[in-house]
Amino acid sequence: MSLLIVLGALSFLMYVAYRGHSVILFAPVAAMGAVLLTDPDLVAPMFTGLFMDRMVGFLKLYFPVFLLGAVFGKLIEISGFSKAIVAATIRLFGPQRAMLSIVTVCALLTYGGVSLFVVVFAVYPFAAELFRQAAIPKRLIPGTIALGAFTFTMMALPGTPQIQNIIPTAFFGTDSWAAPVLGTVGSVLIFAGGMAWLEWRRRKAVQAGEGYGENLLNEPEPFAGEHLAHPLVALLPLVLVGVSNMVFTRIIPGLYGNTVAFNPSSMGEAELIVQEVSRVAAIWAVQGALLVGILAVLLLAWKPVTARFAEGTRAAIGGALLASMNTASEYGFGAVIAALPGFMLVANTLNAIPDPLVNEAVTVTALAGITGSASGGMSIALAAMADSFIANAEAAGIPMDVLHRIAAMASGGMDTLPHNGAVITLLAVTGLSHRQSYGDIFAITVISTSVVFVMIGLHYLTGWV
Repeated sequence: MSLLIVLGALSFLMYVAYRGHSVILFAPVAAMGAVLLTDPDLVAPMFTGLFMDRMVGFLKLYFPVFLLGAVFGKLIEISGFSKAIVAATIRLFGPQRAMLSIVTVCALLTYGGVSLFVVVFAVYPFAAELFRQAAIPKRLIPGTIALGAFTFTMMALPGTPQIQNIIPTAFFGTDSWAAPVLGTVGSVLIFAGGMAWLEWRRRKAVQAGEGYGENLLNEPEPFAGEHLAHPLVALLPLVLVGVSNMVFTRIIPGLYGNTVAFNPSSMGEAELIVQEVSRVAAIWAVQGALLVGILAVLLLAWKPVTARFAEGTRAAIGGALLASMNTASEYGFGAVIAALPGFMLVANTLNAIPDPLVNEAVTVTALAGITGSASGGMSIALAAMADSFIANAEAAGIPMDVLHRIAAMASGGMDTLPHNGAVITLLAVTGLSHRQSYGDIFAITVISTSVVFVMIGLHYLTGWV
């Protein structure tokens, strides 16, 4: 019965998300409904002590990233930089390569360390402009951004600084470059498979004479200036964000050390607040990088930006609030579901799979799907079962690097179910619904998940790491 309750809550939330209802409302309904059916006495305590605690904790850490990312994306739009980049892209690749251009930009930003959520805000303005000029349906934008930002550069490509590639290092004693051959081959397969799917969808739309679409939501406003910036100037803020993120990531730990303690009272009577720098260094780095990007846009396009700054930032703040609250609600839902007996029943059942790598891959991707979070599902799976994975792998002669890469790649598989926070944020920013665009995101998800098992087979056949 406990298993059915967990699956029922998950199915309910996926259904309402797909139907277009707000997960801010229904995530707590689904979570507390599951608690009510499991242990009615714990509904109020788990709502306040777990759901709201995790939800607020997520906002405390990540809302500034959503806010600055949204403002940066809006300034890229109203400065005309997005249109300048699109014009240069069309000249370079041609209008028929719009999807390749967007995937490439997303991949470069993600591999440069820019947060997935920031990539969505930053890339959408010129993705919309590029798709409009190329007469490609707007409903294909989410799938295109998902391929570039949520797949191979997030968890497969060796060296990626995304958290999904960092979490396994603490459990397996590896580094971010673990299993470089498997990671590189897997990245190529995901990229090739995803692009084949998206191009097939584009050709079908062209044959049907569909076009970009009309009466759409959250459309970027047309640039009102007379002259477009040089494309290299327009690209500079994006480059600065990626470079600054890498620089800040390296210097912040050395600047602050492991912890920082300060007294929040001028009277010196309050208890010291101790900040663990290792937990927030990456977040501080992204925030600092986004501030650099925002300042760069202001310096390079002062006149058009300041003319519409108040109006533009109001819209950006509204989008950031919606996107962050959606994701935070999902985070709270995942925490509650992970605390229920049915969740551990799922985890223990998955642990019975005999093959070490298949066991790890299925467990991680299943828990990521249930929690709606790649990092959350992988963290839960490795915290509970890493010792078992390691023992089974050592008995089978499987290197820890391979365990690392398979865990990371599996986390980015079925995590992108309809209730996933990044998916909901992506759809909210682009002004599209699950019904319009989720099918392509799911297809990219299936391709990404399938490649994980291809990599397992490839390792067993060749011994590649």
